[in-house]
Amino acid sequence: MKGYVYILASKRNGTLYTGVTRDIAGRLFEHQNELTPGFTSRYGVKTLVWFEEYDLLTAAITREKTIKKWPRQWKLNLIEENNPDWEDISWHLMGL
Repeated sequence: MKGYVYILASKRNGTLYTGVTRDIAGRLFEHQNELTPGFTSRYGVKTLVWFEEYDLLTAAITREKTIKKWPRQWKLNLIEENNPDWEDISWHLMGL
């Protein structure tokens, strides 16, 4: 079963949220529509700025735990490596 690790942002260099899921499109919909109370709805973290796909959910979970331990600057570098303008990349999910 596939898994996804993702980072959402409130704005460029704003509040970040790192998560993991099996259904990234569904989970993103929940975040963007504030369907689940919590961190992302409280801080307006809705923009998908980075994600990775894994063949196994367990691999995605391991990667998420690793990223969550990283210093903030490493996360910023990870985002800017492939998304220097911090654009919403949720359109990439259309084919998933």
